[in-house]
Amino acid sequence: MPAPVRRSTLGPILGSLAVLLCVVLGVVAVVQARQIASLRDDVKEARADARSAQASGDQRLDSLEGQVAQLGEQAGQQFNPQVIAAAVLPSVFKVSADNVTGTAFAVGSPSGGSTKFLTAYHVIDAVWKRGSTSVTLERDGQTYPGTVTDVDQATDIALISAPFDFTGLATAKKPAEPGQQVVVVGAPLGLSDSVTAGVVSAVRPTGSGVGLGPHIQFDASINPGNSGGPVVNTAKEVVGIATAKANNAEGIGLATPIATACTTFNLC
Repeated sequence: MPAPVRRSTLGPILGSLAVLLCVVLGVVAVVQARQIASLRDDVKEARADARSAQASGDQRLDSLEGQVAQLGEQAGQQFNPQVIAAAVLPSVFKVSADNVTGTAFAVGSPSGGSTKFLTAYHVIDAVWKRGSTSVTLERDGQTYPGTVTDVDQATDIALISAPFDFTGLATAKKPAEPGQQVVVVGAPLGLSDSVTAGVVSAVRPTGSGVGLGPHIQFDASINPGNSGGPVVNTAKEVVGIATAKANNAEGIGLATPIATACTTFNLC
């Protein structure tokens, strides 16, 4: 009789193992897929948080920059007569017209080798009335010829031109206001580069009893020779042209608003 054939059990076992391995691999793949999806969500969330943090940081930076700029502007507006005088003095000259001395200051930018100056009309009154236009400007021991080119007696202002390039002062765009701090530069009694400081006491309209048009009243000390000098605000801008001092009183100086000269002589 032939011997019975013994079937091997290895095949079914390998098949079962293969099935089990496939199941395990499938489970692993599913788990990994979920982990990858979760990681992607985490990455998206992290990126969104980063963008939000950056935007918030940018806003804070912008805010800080704005505060710094504001503080810088406020610091620049602090009243420091020494700093203001240092910036203004190079543009202020003593002006002589016959035997009368006063103050003149360069204004605006030089044009064609010529600089415009403003002063008070009564300083050059005698020269103008006798038909002359020649005056002398003096600064740092140097003298320069000047020519009176236009006047307005009613508001006590005059325009002078000199054939040289000098740095002109900026003119204020806003009118002076009561309480505003100012510096006045001039040559009282012929003493060049004299500086006084004070505040705007009031802004007076035409016909307020002093024989002028609209004018600025201030309490900085002035004397004969200051006439025609600039009245300057904290931004180093001219707000007025010194023109008179009240008789028998102290602390009452008067100036023609710079806007009057700008309009009259088409300067600003």
